[in-house]
Formats: sequence, structure tokens, C-alpha cells
Amino acid sequence: MRKLDRYISKTILASIVMVLVVVIGLDAISSIIDQSEDIKNNYTFVEVLIFVGLTIPGRLYDYLPFASLVGCLAGLGSLANNSELVVMRAAGVSINRLIWSVMKPAMLVMLAGVLLGEYIAPATEKIAVSRQSIMLHGSEKTISSRGLWNREGQQYMHFNAVEPGGVLHGVTIYTFDNKGVLNSAMFAGRGTYVKEGVWLLEEVVETLIVLDKGSSLKKYDTLRWKTELSPELLNYVMLDSDDLSIQGLWNYANYLGEQGLNNSEYRLSFWKKTLNPLATASLVLIAISFVFGPLREVTMGQRIFSGVMIGIIFQTSQDMLGPASMVFGFAPIYAALGPILLCLALGVYLLSKVR
Repeated sequence: MRKLDRYISKTILASIVMVLVVVIGLDAISSIIDQSEDIKNNYTFVEVLIFVGLTIPGRLYDYLPFASLVGCLAGLGSLANNSELVVMRAAGVSINRLIWSVMKPAMLVMLAGVLLGEYIAPATEKIAVSRQSIMLHGSEKTISSRGLWNREGQQYMHFNAVEPGGVLHGVTIYTFDNKGVLNSAMFAGRGTYVKEGVWLLEEVVETLIVLDKGSSLKKYDTLRWKTELSPELLNYVMLDSDDLSIQGLWNYANYLGEQGLNNSEYRLSFWKKTLNPLATASLVLIAISFVFGPLREVTMGQRIFSGVMIGIIFQTSQDMLGPASMVFGFAPIYAALGPILLCLALGVYLLSKVR
């Protein structure tokens, strides 16, 4: 049985890797074309290639469930086309034993996904986004259209670019009173983290606004800025919620909650990432049930097409339920878990019909 497990695992893993190479290759080419439209200032074509290369771990993480689905369909399909599954069944190997043999390489893929999503992808994504922002807007003296916004109490802040180590470029801070009236606007060319709760701003220009008295302008070579914002929190701000680690999503969602801000987007992403291994397992189960059931005697092309359609339906359902949870107020975990449970139920039902 060990030889059989190794053979099935090798076939399934090879198919998953093949699907990943094709999908990531096409996605990377598309991204290079998209990024090439933004070439300006110091953001050259070489920087585009570096940016796309640094985002590949994140792309791998995003496509792992889909690749697992299509790869299992292709791998098991090739075994079925060569009548190898029939021989295994005739030799007394049960359906449950074959499911476990397929799940073993899938579990390896799930583990790789957890490591990618928690440790590697967020780190490379931070470097990519920071490098791109600095090359495009780091030297600009005005607010860039692609910078980062953050709110803390009555202060609204914008950063043209952020370095992961705790360096800000192009810092703009708007301070409002409790009635929503603008009290001051401050711009600093650069900000450096000093210690907890304190940043040192450089080349500061501050405009103080007093109702009925006009405004006054002040300039400082350096100015201390007190804020709860830390380099760790900035690492969360600079990335989209889908690019953060599970720990990062939890921390930043709590920070937003403490500030009285809406954190439902980050709660949703937290549950989607936490349940991602289960999502991969449910899609693999669907692939197994289809090969032993409805797609047992069809061509490889039909199996792959079916896998692509299932993957699109699964992703679309999660994408629709996510915003629905924020609009209608039900718990984000249900939006992430719903499509997974549906796939699991469908897979178990189809396998129960196999004899």
C-alpha cells in the first residue's frame, strides 16, 4: 500500500504543480503588462519584473485551492483513463482508501499554503508594495493617488510610501475637532519611528486653521509626532486585507475595533484565510467524487473544464457572500464557511453513490 500511496501522491502532486506553473505563468505575464502602464519616475521595467517576482508567493497562495481542484481532476483522470483506478478497485482497494491516498498530497499542499500565507507571502508583498511606492511616489511633495490612508481618532493621515522598517515618505496629517471642522493640516517629507508612540517628522510644514481668524503657517526642520501607529501596524495598513497573514488580520481588526472603525473586511479575510485549508480539502473531495462519479468516463479536457467552472463558482460564491455579510450584518465566518460546507456536502453525497 505504501508503493500505491507514493504512486498516487506523485501523480497528484505532479498535476497540481503543472496547473500552478501554467496559471501563475499566465497571471505573471498579465501583471507585467498591467504594471508596465505605470512605468514612470524611478519605476522602470526592471522594477516591474522585481515587483511581479516578489508577489509570486502571494499568487501561489491564492491559486493553491484552485490548482488542487484541477490538479486532482487531471491526476485522477489520467489514472482513470489508463484503467489504473479500475485495477486498484479490482485488487480490493476501497474507495475510502483511495480517498485517503489522494488526501495525503492534498494535505501537503494545504501545509505549504499555510506556510506561504502566514510567513512568506506577506513579507514579500510588503517589500514589493513598499519598493513600488517609493519608486513611484517617494519623492513627491504632494499627496499621491496610490498612497495609504489611515485614521486614528480625529486625525486622518496619508503616506505616499511606507518602508517596512518604520520609515514614512510624504506624510500628510489632517486634524479635525469633534464637530468635524478642520483644525490643522501638516505635511512632512519623511517620518522615522523613534520609540513606542513617537515618530520624528522631517521637513515639516504645518498649517493651523482658526475660524474667523484665517490660517497661519509654521515650518520645522524636525517635529515629534505622537501616535499609536507603530511600524507593525503600518505593515498591516500598507497591504490589502487579502495579503495579510492570519495573525496580522487579527491584530489589525482589533486595532480598528479599538478606534471605533469598521473592521468587518478584515474579519472576513481572517475567516477566509483560517478556513483556507478546509476549502482546499472540500475542493479536492469534489474532484475525487467527480472522477469516481459523473466524470468517470469523460475526456481530460472535459474534466479540466469542469474543474475550472467549479473553481469559478466557488470563488464567486465567496466573493458574493463576503460583501453580503457586511451589508446585512451576519457573521463573516458564515460567508467564508457556506461555500465550503456546500462543497463538502456535495462531495460526500456523490461518493455515497459510488459502488
